[in-house]
Amino acid sequence: PDMESDILDSLEQLGYTGPLLEEEALAKASESGLSSAEYVSLCVWLGARLKALCRLEEDISASAADDSEGLQLEISGFLKEMLCPYPALVTGDIRGRLKTKDSCLQLILYLSSELQSARIIQSKRPQSCLPERESAALPDLKAICKALQLSEPNGVQASELFSSIETKIQGFLVQLPKGHMGKPLLKATLSSDQWARLEQVNAALSEEYACRRRMLVKRLDVTVQSFSWSERAKEQMDNMAKAYQPLRHSLSYKTSVGIAQLLAAREDLCNIVKTSSGSSREKTVCAVNKILMGHVPDRGGRPAEIDAPPPEMPPWQKRQDGGGRGGWGGRGGGRGGHWGGGGGSRGGGRNYGGKGGYKRY
Repeated sequence: PDMESDILDSLEQLGYTGPLLEEEALAKASESGLSSAEYVSLCVWLGARLKALCRLEEDISASAADDSEGLQLEISGFLKEMLCPYPALVTGDIRGRLKTKDSCLQLILYLSSELQSARIIQSKRPQSCLPERESAALPDLKAICKALQLSEPNGVQASELFSSIETKIQGFLVQLPKGHMGKPLLKATLSSDQWARLEQVNAALSEEYACRRRMLVKRLDVTVQSFSWSERAKEQMDNMAKAYQPLRHSLSYKTSVGIAQLLAAREDLCNIVKTSSGSSREKTVCAVNKILMGHVPDRGGRPAEIDAPPPEMPPWQKRQDGGGRGGWGGRGGGRGGHWGGGGGSRGGGRNYGGKGGYKRY
């Protein structure tokens, strides 16, 4: 009775609202053990909340309620991960561990007390501790700790974590040659508002760069597509797709430049070196550069040497009284100006026929 009273008190404090809040119902369900649906439901309820707070891998699922042996295996794995100190619940034959009423009550009492402890620890956790898994910065912190060979940041206070990171980095910097890192490009200390504005500037630039990249990738797609127009290329479409598609999918529109790259930038980025300078040509010079091109035909293209365009065609005017019919190939219009025919009725016509182009007469 004392164990049952302790279990009922714990369940009330934990917010359990199921059917086993009565002493008689709890005793009856414990006698049936895993054959009782209410008892299994209570175990699943406690296990789900423990898994969320303690970030456990094992689980007590409701789907295994119909399979007694599978449910016992899940409970056994869950208790082992919890480091359960009761030998009667974690040792011996799995099928005989929860056969008695006392063992079933002991399981509920252990799970409920562990859940109470986990909630107390969670409530007393300092606010400066690192956020949970849903934090966007946590994967980056894990990558930093892995690169520096530090322990994972789960449950570690932020001040302690960044202090250990700084100590580790300072130890690596001492081993580098003097002046190897260079001076930082950004030396000013920015306020929170300035950092926010800097984020907005970076977002605008990233959007513009993404637009440019989309244009370049589209040009690439069109260029590669033009290669498939020939009859020979049509026979190799599958091979071309296998070679091109993996490279194409690796091209991203988004830029990877952010605030972190700005903080890591050094003063050497301000030194713009021409591609024709001696230091650059030491790595790009090759035998092809020493070949001189011979005489090539003149392709023109000089605006000063281009002839002026011919005069424009005469504008069409309203037919005057007494004029001829004009038109195409007729005998002349009011002021002449027919195509390939004779002069107009009043002279001054223009002939656009013949080999010489056009002439005025």
